[in-house]
Amino acid sequence: MDDAQLPLSEREREVLVLVATGLSNQEIARELVISVNTVKVHMRSIFEKLGVQSRTEATLMAIRMGLVTVPSADIAPSQPSAFVEERLREQVAVLPVVRPVAMWQRLFALGAMLLMIVLVVLPATEAGQPEAEIASPISDRPETNASLLSTFTSRWVEHADLPLARTRLGLAAYGGALYAIGGNYEGGVTGQVDMYIPGRNTWVARANKSTPVSNIGAMAIGDLIYVPGGCDASDTAVDKLEVYNPKVDTWTEAAPLPFAVCGYALTVSGGRLYVIGGWDGTRFVPAVQEYDPAHDTWVLRAELPYPFGFAVAGTIGETIYVVGGYDGTREMVETLAYDLQRDTWSPRAPMKVGRAGAGGAVLGGELYVIGGGWLGPVLTNEKYNPETDTWSLFETPVLGQWRNLGVTALDAEVYAVGGWNGTYMRINRSYRALFRIILPVIQ
Repeated sequence: MDDAQLPLSEREREVLVLVATGLSNQEIARELVISVNTVKVHMRSIFEKLGVQSRTEATLMAIRMGLVTVPSADIAPSQPSAFVEERLREQVAVLPVVRPVAMWQRLFALGAMLLMIVLVVLPATEAGQPEAEIASPISDRPETNASLLSTFTSRWVEHADLPLARTRLGLAAYGGALYAIGGNYEGGVTGQVDMYIPGRNTWVARANKSTPVSNIGAMAIGDLIYVPGGCDASDTAVDKLEVYNPKVDTWTEAAPLPFAVCGYALTVSGGRLYVIGGWDGTRFVPAVQEYDPAHDTWVLRAELPYPFGFAVAGTIGETIYVVGGYDGTREMVETLAYDLQRDTWSPRAPMKVGRAGAGGAVLGGELYVIGGGWLGPVLTNEKYNPETDTWSLFETPVLGQWRNLGVTALDAEVYAVGGWNGTYMRINRSYRALFRIILPVIQ
């Protein structure tokens, strides 16, 4: 990054370099012969200019800028692909902050950061192949070393594994439980349904979906769970809308979709189901299909500005947000907002890195986007605040590739289940997005 692209003053650069070596505010103040309050002022300015939210992100930004020299390692220039390197320059990994007091500890911290980057870059080289080598956007082929599990996930909680390792599934929350529906597994396409009970940390088998499909979403409206479309075992998009009743453990069919699609984004607003974009069996489409369960009818809404699939959708207030996706050539960073009243689309702030096949959920008025890594590695997750139109990073339990997973919100947590990281996954984790504080009643 040249000086024209680096917005920091000379003093701010000095502070950033010292932050990267692990010094505390007090130590930086002593080193530069300034007050602690002055250091804090510089830190706030650095965070704002670089768009970071923690000392760790600032440290990695300093490494990217070349302000800090990291101890070298035996890495041949040809090993990490140029594509992967470019992707790594677009994002900042969230790692634990090491605050040492001795020089050897500072060097150890920098070495650990370098090791993490190496562990992600090298395995991700295969995952970062050009689009032409992706045989089909609706199926996967086995890979090796596509991702790593991270140990730096303080707000992620591990739960009982999914009974059947799978990807491209639907995940819905209803009645305090999760329902994992359909998807791809080692044996092909499945209609298996498993219910997860958080209070017991156990999975229970439920009635299989009548039509096995993959590349689907699932949403609860009232007392029913709706699963539209999907792709069958022959990779053909279907137009069926199947409805699951958790109370009696049965499946029924409702009015078929106007357009058969899979790999769509799915959300609910005002008691209606929205199927957005997706793959029709031969190409990506911009169609937006709205279903009214009260009348069992479909209508078409304003199309997306361009065709794509494998995006994330979420409703906040009177607006539907559609994020990321895949258009056949790239993982997208775009955020689009759909005005339900005006039936119009408009752009919003893009994500920090392109993501396709990610999962998403709305909690506390923010949209959480988890996973991705179709054409290159992802090292973080992101959340969107519509009030400020800004994105921020948060930690991930899977580094590199984690896509086509099921994501939903339940109580104060965002659950992420299954997915693909070079093979079929059984992972079941929840992110503690909100914390409840119970205050005593004083009489």
